Amino acid sequence: MTASVVYKGQLRCQCTHLQSGTVIETDAPTDNRGKGERFSPTDTVCVALATCIITTMGIKASDMNIDLTGTAIEVKKHMIADPRRIGQIDVTLNFPATLKLDEKERTIMQRVGDNCPVAKSLHPDLKVNVVYNW
Repeated sequence: MTASVVYKGQLRCQCTHLQSGTVIETDAPTDNRGKGERFSPTDTVCVALATCIITTMGIKASDMNIDLTGTAIEVKKHMIADPRRIGQIDVTLNFPATLKLDEKERTIMQRVGDNCPVAKSLHPDLKVNVVYNW
């Protein structure tokens, strides 16, 4: 088992990562009867995509002696109705100005990011836009 989840009431869940003991909580968003005091479940999907992109890129970068430290990532979720779901995720990776990669290295990094496990796990109807700002 990877994690345990306990419903705490009032649309909040407590999630515990079993290997590390790390705890995160989720809330329903304010536009869906929640308090919006924590990430919503759909927020965590979007954040999972962004962190998977940079993590898999980081693994490949390490093999290539490239340091991606300091990369800042912006994530935007677009919800749609009927049924209510994530319709689009926009991910923008802003790499440090000090990072100097040639065209081949950038292409390799982008291919790795675009093919991360979370990206490959999302439904094909979900629009995913990833921008790499080198």
